[in-house]
Amino acid sequence: QLLSSGQRQLLLCETLTETVYGDRGQLLKSKERKVFLLSDLLVCANVNCKGQLEVNSLVPLGPKYALKWSTALPQVQVVEVGQESGAYDKDAVAVANAGARRHAPAGQAAHNKVYLGPPRLFQELQDLQKDLAVVEQITLLVSTLHGTYQNLNMTVAQDWCLALQRMMKVKEEEIHSANKCRLRLLLPGKPDKSGRPISVMVVFITPSPLSKISWVNRLHLAKIGLREENQPGWLCPDEDRRSKAPFWCPILSCHIPAFSSKALDLQLGAAVHNPVHSSLLGFSAVSTSLPQGFLWVGGGQAGGAGQVEIFSLNRSVPRTVKSFPVPAPVLCMEFIPEPHPEDPAEPGMPPDPAPPAPRPAVCLGLQDGSLLVYGSVDSGTPCLLSCKIPGMLPILSLRHSPQFLFAGLQDGSVAAFPRNNDGLWDAESVRMLRVGSGPVRALLPLEESLWASSQNFVTVLGMPELESQQHVFEAHAEPGAAVAQMVRAGSGVWMAFAAGAAIRLFHTESREHLQEINLATRTTLLLPRERLVRVTSLLLCQGSLWVGTDLGIIVLLPVPRLEGIPKITGKGMVSLNGHAGPVQFLALALSTLAPDALRSEQDEAEDSQEEKSPDPEGLPPREMRKKGILLQYRLRSTSHLPGQLLSVREAPPGSPGHAEEDGSIYELADDPDVWVRSRPCSRDSPRKEISSVAIVSGGRGYRDFRAESTHGSSAADSSLLIWQLPLAL
Repeated sequence: QLLSSGQRQLLLCETLTETVYGDRGQLLKSKERKVFLLSDLLVCANVNCKGQLEVNSLVPLGPKYALKWSTALPQVQVVEVGQESGAYDKDAVAVANAGARRHAPAGQAAHNKVYLGPPRLFQELQDLQKDLAVVEQITLLVSTLHGTYQNLNMTVAQDWCLALQRMMKVKEEEIHSANKCRLRLLLPGKPDKSGRPISVMVVFITPSPLSKISWVNRLHLAKIGLREENQPGWLCPDEDRRSKAPFWCPILSCHIPAFSSKALDLQLGAAVHNPVHSSLLGFSAVSTSLPQGFLWVGGGQAGGAGQVEIFSLNRSVPRTVKSFPVPAPVLCMEFIPEPHPEDPAEPGMPPDPAPPAPRPAVCLGLQDGSLLVYGSVDSGTPCLLSCKIPGMLPILSLRHSPQFLFAGLQDGSVAAFPRNNDGLWDAESVRMLRVGSGPVRALLPLEESLWASSQNFVTVLGMPELESQQHVFEAHAEPGAAVAQMVRAGSGVWMAFAAGAAIRLFHTESREHLQEINLATRTTLLLPRERLVRVTSLLLCQGSLWVGTDLGIIVLLPVPRLEGIPKITGKGMVSLNGHAGPVQFLALALSTLAPDALRSEQDEAEDSQEEKSPDPEGLPPREMRKKGILLQYRLRSTSHLPGQLLSVREAPPGSPGHAEEDGSIYELADDPDVWVRSRPCSRDSPRKEISSVAIVSGGRGYRDFRAESTHGSSAADSSLLIWQLPLAL
């Protein structure tokens, strides 16, 4: 009944293992549960694997599920090890262990402690930090000794400190590893006798880190999907919604001002995403944040100065981290990534002494013809290059190839900047290529050619030689329909024009006109009286063509992902969230999760097994062999140090010397006759990448097309709308 009621949709379903822990972190019990994530509800069910027979057909029905509990999604909270202190209001909530059938002690509730499972790793980390502080005090006391002792001196004391620091690092890695497959959910429970609310901690073990990532990400997006602006967020004409897969609509994550300065009337120009991986983000933060990195947004005042705003996306809502002025309004941007280390040099060929590639950089094209190149945010956004285009012509478009940075200019020329010896762009050796008499609004680099638009024609230039015009073809019969946008989709290129509501598809090889789509048939679904519409922006992302219009409406069209001709066959969707003015740009934010996020405890255990080896030289006397930790880092013996051995026993004659150790901690295994090396730091291993994707649109204000009023806040400030897609697993 829960699965079939109303408009409820099943988003994720998986068999997870529920675990219950005691006061000391010991495992009390574990049992498989079937967990269902619905569009507004989280359901946990007991699994009855003994399928019953249907009396009439004698056909097994499969496993039966008995409801254990269900909770509304807004009340479900993911809590990681060490993060529980800020997860809820400590003064208003007591915590109970879900399976132990008892409330937390009063003192524990007051201190906001939660039983988070074996072996209470975060508490152990805090204990190690306290022990390190004590050992550092002991080290200071040891430094005051007057005598010289072989096993009690500053060398030994400093070795203790190094060992404890190493143990803390291993403990932090164990916490990170424990988070990878443990899904901890804080759920509302029944109030206690005094009426205070009780929160219940439920711990599930997921089959893999990939599963944990999927659950955290889907829970996060499902909550956002319950907001008013996403109920519904898209209008789907003539489509059967039941045939769509879960999360088939992008979810509007937030809408924010594009510029922090509200005193200036700033118009938007362009935006790019600079992906930067942050190792400081926790496991769940990575699963719920926008694509990691920084969003650069540029614009300015008409006839005045320009402005650049940089947002950090390492969270669920962007945050401004830097803002600075530029001499003129920003018209276009291009992000130049750092080349992959495997890209250069063919097999068997000597290394090419070509100019080195720069670090990731963001290029800005300004209204006054200035070309500015900045370093990434993590390097302090230094201005690496500043130059003026000959003639000081406005730069309308920027694109790059491995050899050149291309700038489309107002007079119908393309400026090609080659790389210099520093890996940047050589402004002194710029090549001016004439492609037409009208402004070059769009550039598109392909494998062996560059497409450049001028008026209603497209010129194809060969690369890397940039020889004279290879081919010129007419993209539209109307001279006023200048090509304004070009995006590639497989073996085709979609184009939008400065006039008209149509977009057209051309073949990359034959340049044949393959298809035309009229966007007016989609936009009239929201604004029936507005028959005239113009396409202002295009973006291709994960099999969908995003189309922005001058009415502020955004249309999503399905594009086949298979190789071949990417003709559009579906009706597509129209967003009910848009701008009060033209959509100035559509930008893609894309990043990949670090490979070590996919490593499970089993993978790491297998790796550490290879590192384990008996160490017979380190055996202590049999009566001293107890399970414990040998606190050492580099020293495996003190016999080589000066002074006498400080011990009640005599040192055994002929004690073997030991070389300097490699920095691992040694632990006593269950077999006390064998010393084994503890698990080393996890190492990266090749894994399938997980893509985090968001779409950013920029325009005047925000408009809810569900509202009855047909008047948007056209005088509103420039705004950004950010749509989030589920992680591509």
